[in-house]
Amino acid sequence: MKILAITNQKGGVGKTTTCVNLAASLASLGQRVLLIDLDPQGNASTGSGVDKAHLKLSIYHVLIGEKSLQEVIVKSEKAGFDIAPSNRELAGAEVELVNELARENRLKVAIAKLNHAYDVVLLDCPPALNLVTVNALTAANAVMIPMQCEYYALEGLSDLVNTIKKVRAHLNPALEIEGLLRTLFDNRNMLAQQVSAQLIDHFGDKVYQTVIPRNIRLAEAPSYGLPVLSYDKSSKGAVAYLELAREIISKQHVNKEKKHG
Repeated sequence: MKILAITNQKGGVGKTTTCVNLAASLASLGQRVLLIDLDPQGNASTGSGVDKAHLKLSIYHVLIGEKSLQEVIVKSEKAGFDIAPSNRELAGAEVELVNELARENRLKVAIAKLNHAYDVVLLDCPPALNLVTVNALTAANAVMIPMQCEYYALEGLSDLVNTIKKVRAHLNPALEIEGLLRTLFDNRNMLAQQVSAQLIDHFGDKVYQTVIPRNIRLAEAPSYGLPVLSYDKSSKGAVAYLELAREIISKQHVNKEKKHG
């Protein structure tokens, strides 16, 4: 089971857009997908068609130990994947977990009890390097970093890479950065091209070949509670996320062959 944490402490980089649309794209390619919304804003839940205002159970109840993950999962009928939703209650988990033992492992333990019911679990992390994000990085076996190709993006990236190193050293030795995803990309922008080139120089094949363009359809789809694939499957955004899903699946096959070869 692939557990992919999608994280960047910088907001507005297309993190939640990536979670919802990658989940829908992977599901459309036949993968069994669970999306776990770990952001108190609950945008991934809304974007998947879940009414977060009337949730009785959410990922908050899993992290504080009241419910199992199976009990809070709902089906996103329109999008074809399952979701463990979130809402503002999750903001309280931080405080409640402060004095708990093994608090960094809550999510890892909860996911382990799913017994490989899914091919891919996507973790939508909050835009902060907090205890919930640490839970996600402890549970994950790979990290995707969505980022805009702009000047400040590179500064924030080094903080995130250091956090991942610390989690690897103390909590999750198997954690790998799977890839950096260039989002909201405008090919006509000279700075974007320069930052993109710097990323490839520095991270090589860790940079996904797929680039997510700026696309109005991607911005519109969440207001209908839909991934872009259900909203306008011929849009540039939908095509790009399908391409990303294919790239991730083919990477997985290559890695499996390397292990068994």
